Amino acid sequence: MSQFILHKSNTRGHANHGWLNAHHSFSFANYYNPERMHFGVLRVLNDDLIDGGMGFGTHPHDNMEIITIPLSGAIAHKDSMGNSAVIKSGEIQVMSAGTGVSHSEFNALEDEKLSLLQIWLFPNKKNVTPRYDQMTLDADARHNNFQQILSPSAEDAGVWIHQDAWFSLGKFDAGYETEYHIKRSENGVYAFVISGEVTINGQTLSARDGLGIWDTDHINFKANTDGAEVLLMDVPMELN
Repeated sequence: MSQFILHKSNTRGHANHGWLNAHHSFSFANYYNPERMHFGVLRVLNDDLIDGGMGFGTHPHDNMEIITIPLSGAIAHKDSMGNSAVIKSGEIQVMSAGTGVSHSEFNALEDEKLSLLQIWLFPNKKNVTPRYDQMTLDADARHNNFQQILSPSAEDAGVWIHQDAWFSLGKFDAGYETEYHIKRSENGVYAFVISGEVTINGQTLSARDGLGIWDTDHINFKANTDGAEVLLMDVPMELN
């Protein structure tokens, strides 16, 4: 029998720092909720809106897989591995922090807000050599389809990380129905609605709602509005 947990958008942690308006699906920084520490290996799901030219100064990470998906705008990234890059809407960035890395992230534009999702996963290997990657995604490939954007393998579609996880993005026409089959029997799926309204396994979700489902091999999906956009995070439920 499948199990689920529903996180409505207005129940997330919220911090407005003026230049940064942040929503946290799981405990982060000053937001602490013992009922929301993680979903399997999914540790952080932050939904950030950053003012023009503002951002996070150089700070360290270790032993975490960090995925950044700009929804609008562009991020300027610099790190201790020597990478200096701009990641735009339509791209995905990944960083394996491993033995330790420092980086900074700023809104690359002065006159436009930056909207992004930043996601942290616990890795399945500790103290790996830090690494960085980014890639441009084919937006057409996610029309009425769950387009794979991340996997455990460099040979597979999307970027790769040190974890048995698969991410998919989809953008759907109203009324479109499909199934998503979970990639690994020990995994669950956390669905995050970026925009629009959808129904997953009978639960109606609106923009920025999250739904975690486990103990099943697939989910049933229906888009209720045109242009409904959803991120699926297929992740191990057991911590290594």
